[in-house]
Amino acid sequence: MTEMDKSNGYEKVATKFISHRELSNNAIGLSAVRKWARSLPKDAVVLDLGCGTGIPISKVLLDEGMEVFGIDASSTLSKAFQKNFPNAQVACDSVEDSKFFNRTFDAIISWGLIFLLSKEAQEKVINKASEALNPGGKLLFTSPSQNTEWTDVLTGHNSFSLGAEKYTEILSSSGLKLIDTFEDEGGNHYYSAIKI
Repeated sequence: MTEMDKSNGYEKVATKFISHRELSNNAIGLSAVRKWARSLPKDAVVLDLGCGTGIPISKVLLDEGMEVFGIDASSTLSKAFQKNFPNAQVACDSVEDSKFFNRTFDAIISWGLIFLLSKEAQEKVINKASEALNPGGKLLFTSPSQNTEWTDVLTGHNSFSLGAEKYTEILSSSGLKLIDTFEDEGGNHYYSAIKI
């Protein structure tokens, strides 16, 4: 019996993913993430779920003076993260199974990950994120506003968006309040929530 790929296909395509990220300008979403980061305390401790190499999302957070912890299930990507940011902590673990460094955070970000997870895992991870946030802590994640399913171009795996209504319901039942939704210049849809 083969072990389930907890990286949702990204370990297999990690080298291609890294090359693509290095060749592209990586600008999409940066202004949205930077604006969100600036709403956090200056010395905020932030968890990046599905951090990849850390470029560009974790880099923005570090540039804004945050302390960043990263989690990625791809060993290749988590090693690249550690190489890029030797002073940041990273764990090679699936977000579903991770202990989130056995600590709490001022904020958690998940850019381009939630919809890669199964529908059940998405709810589990949002619940875990809420538990790992300090009171008043913020969560930001991306997923389409529509309830839809598609094939990830890079991995060929299925991706699932539960849609805005369901995400709002999950956030609420997890002790989080949706405070904003918006899109960036690349059409990525964001859900911004706070722990109440």
